[in-house]
Formats: sequence, structure tokens, C-alpha cells
Amino acid sequence: MLPVMTAAGKRTTRVAIEVGRSSKVFASALDWPGWSRGVSRKAGPEAALEALDAYRERYAVVARAGDVPFRPPREFEVAETAEGDAATDFGVASIGFAADEKPWTAAEARRQVSLLRGAWSELDRVADASSATLRKGPRGGGRDRDDVVRHVVEAERGYARRLGVRHPPFDPFEPGPREALRDDVVEVLLSARDMAPPVDRGWTPGYAVRRFTWHVLDHVWEIEDKQT
Repeated sequence: MLPVMTAAGKRTTRVAIEVGRSSKVFASALDWPGWSRGVSRKAGPEAALEALDAYRERYAVVARAGDVPFRPPREFEVAETAEGDAATDFGVASIGFAADEKPWTAAEARRQVSLLRGAWSELDRVADASSATLRKGPRGGGRDRDDVVRHVVEAERGYARRLGVRHPPFDPFEPGPREALRDDVVEVLLSARDMAPPVDRGWTPGYAVRRFTWHVLDHVWEIEDKQT
């Protein structure tokens, strides 16, 4: 069992726990967007923390790709716990936390965006190195590599609307439109300070960068794990 530290003065890695209504529980590192893992609800939060710790080195690769130093304390502090929703049980880290509403400095906005860029870079690298055919199984519905990449990019077009960024449909494998979308998303994130959603029913920038990065990395690791 991993230690869960809450004592004042301890250097810890802050984590939020998202407990689904029936089938899933997620642990997400609040200061490291995309470092998030889910397990069965029956296994419980401690198992989610163990899964998060097991992905520490895999996330370090992403931080290096974004040129962000990654030396989080090994002890976790559960800073927030929230009830999940139907998306949680479907397998999505979908809940926003109070920490997502904390204002950013310009330096923190750049760090968060660098981690998202690192995730995008890893998606490109892993997809280029992967076989086109992935091992079949229940995860991902049996999709092969190009279908996974297409899903990620098309989801981002939907996510971007939560930040007020709207682009018409495009070929996910055309770098021009894809990078234009991502550049517009980055522009919104870099300009964020007070964490107010930029549009009605939108996402806070803090939650948005966590959701974007989680989704990219969940599928990066899926591609890696399903090599034939």
C-alpha cells in the first residue's frame, strides 16, 4: 500500500480522487496534467494510487518531451475527492476539481502547456514507431493505430469548443489543420490567468489542459501496450 500523506509541511505530490458511481475510480496528479490512472471501483482509491505510481516513469518520458523537469515527491497527498459521473464509469477522467480553478501565473501556464505539447509529441513519436495493426482486445474496441490517432484528434476538435476554439472538420492526418487547432488551444491556455471558462458552459483552462493531456496519453499508452 502506498503512503497517503496529509500532514502539514510534508513534501507530497497532490492527487485528486474521482470515484465513479458503479465501476471506476481515478487518481489524478493535480500539478501534472495527464498523469492519471483509473482502476475498478471495487479495487478502490489505494489501488488507483498504486496504478498512478506505476506510471511514474512513463509520465517522465512525456515531461522530458515537453522539456519540463519531473521530480515529484514519491509520497501522495489526497488533496481532493469527488463523486464521478457516467463518464467516469465509462473510463474517462471527467471531473473538475477546485485545484483546476486556482489562478495561473504566466510561468505556470507555460509549464502546463509544455506538458501538453510533450504529450502531443509522444503521440507523434509512438504512432510513427508503431505497427499499423494493434493487438485486439476489449480496450479501445479493437481499433488499430490510425483509428486511435483519428479518435484523439477528432476528440480534440470537440474539446476545443469548450475553450471557445472552433474549427471545421478536417483530416486528422493533415498536419496543417491539426496544428492550427492546437495552436489556437495553446493560445487560450497561455493567456489564461483567473481560470474562468472562456465561453458559456465551457471548461476552466486548468481542467481543459488536464483533460486534453489525459486523453492523449491514455491513447499513447494504449498504442504502446497493444503492439503486435
